[in-house]
Amino acid sequence: MVLYDKLLAGYNTQLDHSGINGKRLASRLHELSKIGAGENGGVTRIGYSPEEKHAKEIVSKWMTEAGLEVTTDGAGNVFGRLKGKSEGPIVMSGSHLDTVPSGGNFDGVLGVLAALEVAEAWKETGYIPPVSYEVAIFSDEEGSRFNAGITGSDAFMGNLSNEVLDTYIDAEGKSFDEVIHEYGSSREEFLQPASVEKDMQFFAEVHIEQGEVLEKFDRPVGIVNGIAGPAWLEVTFEGKAGHAGNTPMGSRKDPVIAAGIFVSEIESLPSKVSETAVATVGKLNVHPNGVNVIAQKVELIVDIRDINERTRDQLVELICQKAESVAEQRGLQAKWNLNTKIKPLPIKRDLQERLADVVNKLGITPTFIPSGAGHDAMILGERIPAAMIFARSKEGISHNPKEWTSLDDCVMAVHVLKQLLEKVMEEK
Repeated sequence: MVLYDKLLAGYNTQLDHSGINGKRLASRLHELSKIGAGENGGVTRIGYSPEEKHAKEIVSKWMTEAGLEVTTDGAGNVFGRLKGKSEGPIVMSGSHLDTVPSGGNFDGVLGVLAALEVAEAWKETGYIPPVSYEVAIFSDEEGSRFNAGITGSDAFMGNLSNEVLDTYIDAEGKSFDEVIHEYGSSREEFLQPASVEKDMQFFAEVHIEQGEVLEKFDRPVGIVNGIAGPAWLEVTFEGKAGHAGNTPMGSRKDPVIAAGIFVSEIESLPSKVSETAVATVGKLNVHPNGVNVIAQKVELIVDIRDINERTRDQLVELICQKAESVAEQRGLQAKWNLNTKIKPLPIKRDLQERLADVVNKLGITPTFIPSGAGHDAMILGERIPAAMIFARSKEGISHNPKEWTSLDDCVMAVHVLKQLLEKVMEEK
């Protein structure tokens, strides 16, 4: 069964009102699912690839047909503007169309199409927004091209520099300059922040939850109360290499044992600082990595996140202290380096309350959820008020061909977005 048929199977057509059309949304999700489609049902649209560019071109065509004025900046970000009654600060909504390798059909895409569906609904009902509205498509949010995510929104806000771009090398060994030239832009154009030309008052992003909270409570949408900022801590335990057969157990200085103790004890640390903090070790390198060799050293990375910067940094400190204490107990050396530190974004309380009011009026109990993953809204939210709406995700599966959000839940998220945007613009 193709995605279009699967989405429409059992769809509640009573959700088609106020200009919002579930069949149109399903059709567009289906069309984009064919770009970069793999045999396993997943899609691959790496940032700045021909597939990502093709997807942007298709959505740009839909924007034009909906009466939006389409522009593209030097970072490949696409904007479709619906002119409002006044020239006041604009309101913006959107997300991204790139994917991880063999990703799903909803992550990012739903946010772009939800934003466009709002514009379509206003067009069909004759509603002219009080201020201009823009649908945004940001480039390379996933970071699969250069192992550095939210590239497009960072460029849009002027957060990148020549020094940072010099470090960008893709999996094929291509430099940033080679990649952006092939895409049709240049370093100079890329580094011109398009945000300085836009007077913005608000940004909203719809995204699949990537978790199981909404499914657990049987609610179609949720309200994001904060977006976690990651800190990546590189930790190295260095011991003494030796022969696995000839070195007595009591005289070993084995960094693998130290790393194992360290990883197991990390699990208890996040709850000491907050209810929303998390820490994960997903990557370890053992040197020299021989079957019959006691290792010389172990390198690992701890991914540490929270929606509050103060508690996130407290957790970083606790983990550093734990590394030091484990190394001391085992007679080893421990070193660490914090190589990535992104500021979290707590969503402003008044925006959460506005969303709660919208959700309540739609007959849904408000559910407040922290986002453990980073999003484009986190970058724009550093400078302007930003909000996020989560749509229920089956089993919390994300970045996977099995990623699934029902059409009912997709359309309900559009209704929430539409009413939130109207509320923000009209209250201003």
